[in-house]
Amino acid sequence: MYAMLMESPRQALRYVELAKPTPKLHEVLIKVSACGICRTDLHILDGELAQPKLPLVPGHQIVGTIEKIGDDVEHFSIGQRVGVPWLGGSCGTCQFCLKGRENLCDQALFTGYQIDGGFAEYCVADYRFCFPIPVGYPDHQAAPLFCAGLIGYRALLKTGNAEHVGIYGYGSAAHILTQIICKQNKKVYAFTSPNDKAAQHFACQLGATWAGDSDQMSPHLLDAAIIFAPVGELVPIALRNTIKGGIVVCAGIHMSDIPSFPYEILWGERTLCSVANLTRKDGEAFLSLAPKIPIKTEVHTYALADVNKALDDLRHGRFTGSAVIVI
Repeated sequence: MYAMLMESPRQALRYVELAKPTPKLHEVLIKVSACGICRTDLHILDGELAQPKLPLVPGHQIVGTIEKIGDDVEHFSIGQRVGVPWLGGSCGTCQFCLKGRENLCDQALFTGYQIDGGFAEYCVADYRFCFPIPVGYPDHQAAPLFCAGLIGYRALLKTGNAEHVGIYGYGSAAHILTQIICKQNKKVYAFTSPNDKAAQHFACQLGATWAGDSDQMSPHLLDAAIIFAPVGELVPIALRNTIKGGIVVCAGIHMSDIPSFPYEILWGERTLCSVANLTRKDGEAFLSLAPKIPIKTEVHTYALADVNKALDDLRHGRFTGSAVIVI
C-alpha cells in the first residue's frame, strides 16, 4: 500500500510504499477512503506532542470499508463502512476506564500518534473503538465528524445550558459546533484570527449571531466560551468576555502557555477547564445526533500524495471548514 510517513518531527511527510497491515485478534483491516486533516496532526508534526511512535502514519479522522476482521471481532462485518477516531484504545481496567472516563486512561493509545493512522490506503483499528458511519453521509463528508465533531460535542457538553456561546478559533470543529448550537436555538459568537473576513463571513452564513476578531470584546457577555485555537493568550480574553458563573473550555490537545491574569476575571464563580480526547459514549451520542441536525460538513479534498500541501493550507488558514484526504 501507499502511505504518507512521518520519520521525524519538523520534516515533511514522505509518500512511500509499505506492507499492508494484518489485523490482530480485536482488530479490523480497513480500506481507507477518506481521512480528515486535524490541527493535532500539525502538533504531532511540529513536535509539540512529543511521544509519537516513529516512523508513523498520521491521520485520525478515518472513514473506510472493512476488508478483513480478526478472530475476536464482534458486531462488525466485512464490507461495512466504519469510522475511526483519535482514541484508539485504553486499558479497560484502571479507575478511569471503569468509571466510563477512558479518555483519561494513562495507558490510552491514539490513532495517528501511537497507532498508524489514515494517511494511507489501509489501516488497522481496534473494533471496540470504531463506529458505524451515520446514514446519509458520503465518506468524505463523514470524516470530520470523527474528531472535529466529537471533540466539539464533548466541549459543548461542558457548557451545560449556556445560551450565549463564544467560539475562539473558527476551523473544522467550530463550523460543526455552530450548527448544533444554532439548532438548539442558542446564540453563537465567533472569534477568529484578526481580520479573517472569510472565516467571519462563513460563521455568519452558518448562523452565528456575531463574528469578529479574537481580541475584540463580545457584543454580549458570554455564558460560555470554547477555545479551539491553540493560543494561551485567548484564555484571559475569553474570561473577560464571560459572565459571572460562566465557563471557559479549552478544547485543544495542545495550547501555548497561558499568561498570568488577575484573579478578578476568574472570580465570580467562573470556571476554567479543559477537554481531553473523547469517550466511546461521546461517539455514540454525537453520531446519533449528527444526521438529526443535520450537520453538513464543508469539505476541501486533497489526494493522498498532497497531504503536506493540505497541512500547509491548514497552518495558514487557506480554507474554511474541513480538509479531507480522499483515496
